[in-house]
Amino acid sequence: MMPLFELPAEIPGSSAWYGPEVATRTDWIHTVGDEEIAEIELAMQRLEESGLEPTTLRREDFLLPTLGPRLKRILAEVVEGRGFVLLRGLPVHEWGARQSAMALLGLGLHLGNLRSQNAQGHLLGHVRDQGLSSRDPNVRIYQTRERQNYHTDSCDVVGLLCLHPARSGGLSSLVSTVTIFNELRRRRPDLARILFEPLETDRRGELAPGQRPFFRIPVFNWHAGLLTTIYHRPYIESARRFAGVPPLTAAQTEALDAFDALANDPALHFFMEFRAGDVQLVHNHTLLHDRTAFEDWPEPERKRHLLRLWLAPAEARPLPAVFAERYGSLIPGNRGGIHFPGSPLAVLWQPDA
Repeated sequence: MMPLFELPAEIPGSSAWYGPEVATRTDWIHTVGDEEIAEIELAMQRLEESGLEPTTLRREDFLLPTLGPRLKRILAEVVEGRGFVLLRGLPVHEWGARQSAMALLGLGLHLGNLRSQNAQGHLLGHVRDQGLSSRDPNVRIYQTRERQNYHTDSCDVVGLLCLHPARSGGLSSLVSTVTIFNELRRRRPDLARILFEPLETDRRGELAPGQRPFFRIPVFNWHAGLLTTIYHRPYIESARRFAGVPPLTAAQTEALDAFDALANDPALHFFMEFRAGDVQLVHNHTLLHDRTAFEDWPEPERKRHLLRLWLAPAEARPLPAVFAERYGSLIPGNRGGIHFPGSPLAVLWQPDA
C-alpha cells in the first residue's frame, strides 16, 4: 500500500488571517497623497508626449520618484505578507476613463510585468457586464453580472481599479487559502490530502494550438516551503465535459465541498466595497477572491466598470513545475497570463462596444 501523503504542518504567519479580524483594521488601506497624484499626472503627460506604444512600456517610461519606492514596499505586503492591499484616492472622475487606464497601467509597471488576460492579448482588462451568461462554457464569469464564486486568476498578482461601482452589490470578497488549509487540516486531514492531487480545470475555450482544453494542477501545492493554491470550482466542474476527463469521485466532491464551505464561512472571509478610485491588489497564490452579484445603473456612463491588470513581479515566489501547464513559464517576472504564439498584445483604453 502506498504511504499517505504527509500534509505540511499548520502554517503560521501574516498570510493566515481571518476576515472578521482583518475587517476591523485599516493597515491594508494606503491612501495616495496629492504629491503622488501630481507625480502620476506628470508621468501620464510625458507618456502622451512620447507617443510610445503602450504594449512596449517599461517602468522607466512612467517615472514615479516618490510613489515608485512606496509601491515596492506595498508589493512586499502582497507577495510576502497578508496577500492584499487597497490603494485609495485616485481622482478617476477628474481623469476620465482613458487617463485612469493609463494611470493604472503606469502603476502596474512598478509592480511587475503585464501579462495577457485573454485570447485577444489584452494587457488591460475591462471588467463589466456584457450581458452574457456563465452557462455558456466559453464565457468567463467576469463578463457577466453574476456572482463570481471564490477563485484564483492565472497570474501572480491581479490589480483592479474601480472607475464606477455598481448601483447595488458587486462587493469584493477575499479569503486566505492558507487559513482554509489550516482549518481543513484540523477538521478533515483526509480531505485536505485529496486536494494535493492533480485536478482538471477548464480553460473556457482560451487555448493555444496544441494545448488541451483544460489544465491539470492540484488545488493545494506544497513547494519550497510554501503553500500555493489554484482554484475555480465552476471551471473544475465544466472541465468534466471533455473527453478523457473523468467525473469527480465522491471523495473529490466532498473535499471540494469542504473547501467551498470554508471559503464561504463568514468566520474566514470578509467583504470590501469599492469606491471610485480604489485599486485592489491581490496575491493569487495565497488568496481567493470573489464578487457578489450586482444590479447596474440604467445609464451606460454609470455602469459598473473596473480595469484589471495581471502582473508578474520579479519578486514572486517559486512555483512547482506543474504550474508551467497554466503559467507557461516558471520564471518570476515572465510567467502567467493567457498566451497565443504569434498573437499580438494590445491595450484597449476603452472597452469593446
